Amino acid sequence: MTVVCLDLEGVLVPEIWISFAEETGISELKRTTRDEPDYRKLMKYRMDILRRENLRLKDIQETISRIRPLDGAKDFLDRLREMTQVIILSDTFEEFASPLMRQLGWPTIFSNSLVVDDDGMIADIVMRKEEGKLRAIEALRSIGFRTFASGDSYNDLKMIRAADAGCLFRAPETILNENPDLRIFNTYDDLLSYMKENIR
Repeated sequence: MTVVCLDLEGVLVPEIWISFAEETGISELKRTTRDEPDYRKLMKYRMDILRRENLRLKDIQETISRIRPLDGAKDFLDRLREMTQVIILSDTFEEFASPLMRQLGWPTIFSNSLVVDDDGMIADIVMRKEEGKLRAIEALRSIGFRTFASGDSYNDLKMIRAADAGCLFRAPETILNENPDLRIFNTYDDLLSYMKENIR
């Protein structure tokens, strides 16, 4: 059996931090893992901005409550889950993910968690494991599963390369230029067709 591992933001739902940046008007928060490969560095950058602007977890959660899956994402995921097992491997946080998982039909997600202080400010992050996406692929392979991985950002590259098969999905030009050997797809139909060729 092949287990398909997918990134969440940019693949199935809009980028949470970009949505929040647009609602707050803080363009600095548009920086994502498409721009910054070091996730801890990116989150420290974000937390510093949140503290400067006096923004709390509940403010981000209010934005998330209005986010809807990308057009066609739920149908794509439903069709894929009829074919094989799917795990969403995301560097987002439990405190962000639930409303989005509800809209996607509660798929399995491996994510991280936040440390929130008494004032409701995000004080730190707790990664379930360093390079968690890569380690999940390695763990699945170690217990006999074949793996397929797809994502759109720097933090997806190691899992895509470690999987038995994989590709980029709607990745930015900078990542495409740096990884010309990886296949890229921009529609769910094309992605699903490629998956069918590689799932057994």
